Amino acid sequence: MNMEARIRGIGMTSPRTRMRLVDRLRAAGICDENVLQAIADVPRHCFVDEAMASRAYDDCSLPIGEGQTISQPYVVALMTELVVNSGFNGRPIQKVLEIGTGSGYQAAVLSKLVPKVYTLERIRTLAHRSGDRLRQLGLRNIRTRYVDGIEGWSEHGPFDAVIVTAAMETVPQALIDQVVDGGVLVGPIGAPDGAQQLATMRCQAGQAPRLQKVEDVRFVPFLSGKC
Repeated sequence: MNMEARIRGIGMTSPRTRMRLVDRLRAAGICDENVLQAIADVPRHCFVDEAMASRAYDDCSLPIGEGQTISQPYVVALMTELVVNSGFNGRPIQKVLEIGTGSGYQAAVLSKLVPKVYTLERIRTLAHRSGDRLRQLGLRNIRTRYVDGIEGWSEHGPFDAVIVTAAMETVPQALIDQVVDGGVLVGPIGAPDGAQQLATMRCQAGQAPRLQKVEDVRFVPFLSGKC
């Protein structure tokens, strides 16, 4: 099957199946219709192994190899909603940094709503696979890099928002420093084997970041070092 046909999908990967997922997310509390449209537009089945494509539009996480997962669609939608609605003093979100590309799905959803998305991945096989996939899908406003994400990507900062897709016991100062004055960092906070909370941190000059917890989540741990 060529890429165009695969993107279009059939049966359990068809546009109708995607819209059923969107309806479930709306019922679960995702309110931003632009975010819901982005979920409908991005072919999640292209971000998982073909053997798992029939489960791509279930509202659950799925394995992508290397001990990592593609996040539950509800969590992707919620984190996207938190990012795109985080503008400070009416400033629109123009540039986002993602730590933990994984499959590339979160970056792809963000790319439908944000002009520039930068994304970092520390696992070589995932970085190369997701980079190829995003290029094949024609998402040209995403820049990828294989690197330890703990230091961020300062040469392209500061960012209106930073999104972290792994659970942090403590938030790296380098990431806080790369958020614009008034911008936000969105990500899960907590121990790998303990309670985790999805939270936003509003970062303003001269003040400690203001933490707001959103809801309980479960993510893989935030790790440093390339592999």
